[in-house]
Amino acid sequence: MVPSFRKFVGMVVLVIFVVVYAFVAMVIGDITLQEASNLARFAYFAVAGLLWVIPAGAIIWWMERSGKNRT
Repeated sequence: MVPSFRKFVGMVVLVIFVVVYAFVAMVIGDITLQEASNLARFAYFAVAGLLWVIPAGAIIWWMERSGKNRT
């Protein structure tokens, strides 16, 4: 795959992933933590707010990989 096209695809996937992840994390937190303490809510949203970094890093790593043929 051509590196510029790989970066374009990765950018689109990354933006879609972040938007969907934020929405899902927000809905799950809202539904499950309505009766929880403020500390539990803070802990959930702190972890959920940082957890997206792992898959986003994998997408960025894929985008930056060399486009050279491996023979």
